[in-house]
Amino acid sequence: MIKFFSKAILVLIISTQLVLTDVSFAIQNQMSPFGPSFQSNTQGGGVILMPQAPVMSLPFRDDDKITIPESMQDRQSEFEAFIADKPIEIDEFQFDVLKKFDDISFQYTTKSLPAEYISVPVRIMKVTKKLDTKTEQLDKIKSGDINKDDIKTQITGFEISKEAAILIDAGYFVGSRDKIASAFKLVGIKTPFDVSREIKQFGYDMFTRPSFALKSSYNAPVGPDYVIGPGDEIKISLWGMIEGEQTVTVERDGKVTFAKVGTIGVAGLTFKELKDVLHKEFSKYFTNFQMNVSMGNLRTIKVYVTGSANRPGAYTVSSLSTLVNAIFQAFGPAKTGSMRDIQLKRNGKTVVNFDMYDFLIKGDKSKDVRLMPEDVIFIPPSGPLVGMAGSVNNPAVYELKAETSVAQLIDLAGGLSDVASKGSVQIERIIDNSRQTVMESSLDEAKGMKVQSGDVVKVYPVVQDRRTVKIFGAVQRAGEYGLKKNMTVRDLVGMAGGLKYYAYPKEAELSRVAITDKGTTSEKFLVNIEKALAGDTAHNLKLGENDYLFIRTTPEWQLQKKVSISGEVKFPGTYVIKKGEKLSSLIDRAGGYTTEAYLKGAVFLRQSVKELQQKGLDEMAIRLERELTVGSASEISTAVSAEEIQAKRAEAEQKQKFIESLRKLKASGRMSIKLAHIRLLKGSEHDFELEENDTLHIPQRSSVVNVVGAVMSQGSFVYSDKLDYKDYVDLSGGYSRFADEDNAYVLKADGSARRLSRGILSWNSGRDRWEFEGFENESREINPGDSIVVPEKFARVAWLRDIRDISQILMNMAVTTGVIWTIFKK
Repeated sequence: MIKFFSKAILVLIISTQLVLTDVSFAIQNQMSPFGPSFQSNTQGGGVILMPQAPVMSLPFRDDDKITIPESMQDRQSEFEAFIADKPIEIDEFQFDVLKKFDDISFQYTTKSLPAEYISVPVRIMKVTKKLDTKTEQLDKIKSGDINKDDIKTQITGFEISKEAAILIDAGYFVGSRDKIASAFKLVGIKTPFDVSREIKQFGYDMFTRPSFALKSSYNAPVGPDYVIGPGDEIKISLWGMIEGEQTVTVERDGKVTFAKVGTIGVAGLTFKELKDVLHKEFSKYFTNFQMNVSMGNLRTIKVYVTGSANRPGAYTVSSLSTLVNAIFQAFGPAKTGSMRDIQLKRNGKTVVNFDMYDFLIKGDKSKDVRLMPEDVIFIPPSGPLVGMAGSVNNPAVYELKAETSVAQLIDLAGGLSDVASKGSVQIERIIDNSRQTVMESSLDEAKGMKVQSGDVVKVYPVVQDRRTVKIFGAVQRAGEYGLKKNMTVRDLVGMAGGLKYYAYPKEAELSRVAITDKGTTSEKFLVNIEKALAGDTAHNLKLGENDYLFIRTTPEWQLQKKVSISGEVKFPGTYVIKKGEKLSSLIDRAGGYTTEAYLKGAVFLRQSVKELQQKGLDEMAIRLERELTVGSASEISTAVSAEEIQAKRAEAEQKQKFIESLRKLKASGRMSIKLAHIRLLKGSEHDFELEENDTLHIPQRSSVVNVVGAVMSQGSFVYSDKLDYKDYVDLSGGYSRFADEDNAYVLKADGSARRLSRGILSWNSGRDRWEFEGFENESREINPGDSIVVPEKFARVAWLRDIRDISQILMNMAVTTGVIWTIFKK
């Protein structure tokens, strides 16, 4: 299994072209700026050759910590949802069910809607058959049967299953708000105009968060009107003819005692008066001195919170505490308690009636008085409750203090939102505690209406009744535009900024959906844009609502595709290529190779390859994480001793760090290519077609061979054609104690890898096959720029050794991201 694991790591490094750096020697690689240099990480005794950024090592240090920031969810506001104006996606089954409702209808346009009706744009999501393989899916994308952007991916077990979803503009469902909301709700869809009834009583959730408990500090600064009492600490500082500091506590009799001064009565004095009294008393015994007076820890007082509080009882609070402080310490009123008539009782009398809404809505604390010993805070039962839902700034259930109109209730809820409709307000009312009725009216009519306990007032958003036409294709500003009276094709093209230079002016397509007595019909017209812009009435057609104009692109035209070539060519730079242009053509246009070009070290990068490699890495990392975390949880749960639990947790952390390191790996998109003289390259199997953004770098000839990994002294050595890999290992001091000699390999300058066989049969990862040593001598051949990699024995890592299929998982990750097999496989 260890050999298999080493091979998986080897292939993983090939497919992702990991850039590795030797921390001990800072190897200077002359082959390429992208070429291989290495790092050996030996933390804790284990070694894995992995990328410099991120570095992955096994086992991990106990003090390594991974901090994962919590993601913040950005909740979409009502106005954001309104202006997004996205059609609702439904599947074919939902579409069929919705069409069966008698109270709503499906139309292809929204013309002539009754005033109380709205239209909801929908798109049907039609799902094609499931594709069995990636090859099958790529073939369909290339043939144009499936749009690449419409592919939706799901990870199922070990394999990736994909379904091609084609979204089709369907039309509109038309009906009243309530009927549409009800119908859509039955098929599991929430509409943007649906008024949520999931509203909570206003303000109560604020008391459930401990961080919001406004507890007064016991050593907070006091104001000049603070009244001194038993238990308060007083600090004085003296300087001048006398110097010193002293802290005293006010005794139960209201007095304090100072050395050489005696006892002074201070209870009942304000803080301002205290300063004057102390200075006067000290002046009787001392002269020419300065005094500073401050308060230390303040006394505590006992108050009571009673009635409908979440936690009624007696509370010991600071003498600076106010009514609001005590309410927060009691976690506020219960849901059955009043927020608007909280009573502060002192000596048997109600001294304050506090409205928490003033504090929460207006920030008004004018009635938030300071508490006195033995004060009682009484929370009576809640007053009448009314729900305010829909397009207001703070929908919630509100407690009424007095007779309240709809307009006052809306103000209480923060006013109307930006998208509120003034055309319709709905009031649900309970009659005689026996039935519920619904009243509809305009907002202006409803403002003066008085609400009653149990009412639910709903304000709807405005109806998006927009008459539009669309233009897409080869125009400057494709999109949706408002339909004007007698608007024509020429008008629409002008609004879109005119044609792009590659537009095909001879033929455009105008699509139109018409509603007739026999149902809906779809019409298509071919329009000569050139003639339409000239005013030809036969082509400058009058537009109707929801018309769709598509401006075609000139046949065989394509945007310029660019590739770059650098390094040892005569004219490096960025070149524009034509369709079907090949690698040899690019090199030829760049003037060919210089005399210093090292063809074996060529680095070729491709974006599409990078995406495939990265996708494979990500998918398998997810799978590996699932396997490891499930095993860890099971092991921890079955541990019997504290020591075993701690050890298993440490092992679980190591696994998690290993997974995190895998997930940080970034594929480079490097393809292993074989270059030759242009004459030999042309027409060969290695002369492939170029793609946009391809990058080729041809380095100077390297003169070194790198040796990294489990050797005594890693380093770079001058290349000699008389030395084989064993000689270079000997130059490095030989294998280390933990070297896995059987799985040593060479990372070639061209990006491929070769197993350094120690027997007759060896594995060639580049060709994905086993080879006989006698017939494949190149597997042991060392060239300039090559790097000999000696891995460590991974059996030393206990949790890797015990996981049965981790080697196969890592091999799958490498295979799905490799490109050597698909281009040069023989």
